[in-house]
Amino acid sequence: MSGEPPVTPEQFGGMLKSRRTVNFFRPEPVPRELLLDAVEVARWAPNHKLTEPWHFYLLGEESVEQVRGLIAALKAGERDEKARQAVRSRLDAIPSWFVLTCRLSPDKPVRQQEDYAACACAVQNLSLYLWQAGVGVKWTSGQVIRDEGFYRLLDIDMQREIVMGLFWCGYPADNPPAQKRRGIEEICTELP
Repeated sequence: MSGEPPVTPEQFGGMLKSRRTVNFFRPEPVPRELLLDAVEVARWAPNHKLTEPWHFYLLGEESVEQVRGLIAALKAGERDEKARQAVRSRLDAIPSWFVLTCRLSPDKPVRQQEDYAACACAVQNLSLYLWQAGVGVKWTSGQVIRDEGFYRLLDIDMQREIVMGLFWCGYPADNPPAQKRRGIEEICTELP
């Protein structure tokens, strides 16, 4: 790298600390080009031996509707109609959806662990990029991502990929609250 950095370390640190999970979104969808730009940035995450184990599925209206139906069915269970409608209303308010998978390496457990970590780094890259563009992300890992019907619906081969998460994104409807974290002295040990 040459020249001055585009932001100072303090500015970059502030951006990292400001990112929040967003639960409630305004109705307008995230432009597809912005999502593709975020995937472009995500793919530069560190990955051991350059395995690039990630695959992003950007869901269109038809896919989203099918996933909403599956989630509603899975969550509904024995709930009453009012509870089912509440689940459906919540899902209908999410403007943009994508899925991230990680390639499986069943014969190489260390590689699988490294690849999973690389995919998590890709999510962080993507989330930070979108956050800087005013878009919030929620990484969901509920029952649906382990359901065979979900894999079939998105044509994901369970023998080759594992779903890491279903992601909801959009422009925040409100400002997520500030968070507190444990002090550095609680999570860091300095050794001689």
